[in-house]
Amino acid sequence: MKLFDSEIKLLEIIWQNEPISAKEISLIADKTIGWNKNTTYTIIKKAIEKGYVKREDPGFICTTIVKKEDAQKSEAIGLIDRLFDGSRKALFSALLEDKPLSESEIAELRKLIDKE
Repeated sequence: MKLFDSEIKLLEIIWQNEPISAKEISLIADKTIGWNKNTTYTIIKKAIEKGYVKREDPGFICTTIVKKEDAQKSEAIGLIDRLFDGSRKALFSALLEDKPLSESEIAELRKLIDKE
């Protein structure tokens, strides 16, 4: 799964409001992103064609097929592969260079690591 920024923005609107009509999506997208109706409907159509969104009639009601967690995981793996040669350690090193973690963040990460 490779999501473009516009698809992520669209999915975020739907995830927060689903089920939601295309008209409502276009109104939210206009206010929050500045997209016009045609742009919004074009991106919805592409998301449907790619299998990220399902359309139901009447009312052009949209729901996501892709879970937010799955999209996040896919995008994170893609980022690690593209920018860090697949190294999760290199990603974490880059994230930790500028701002150290709090004790509670370290504890949470330890729990996640120990779970594996």
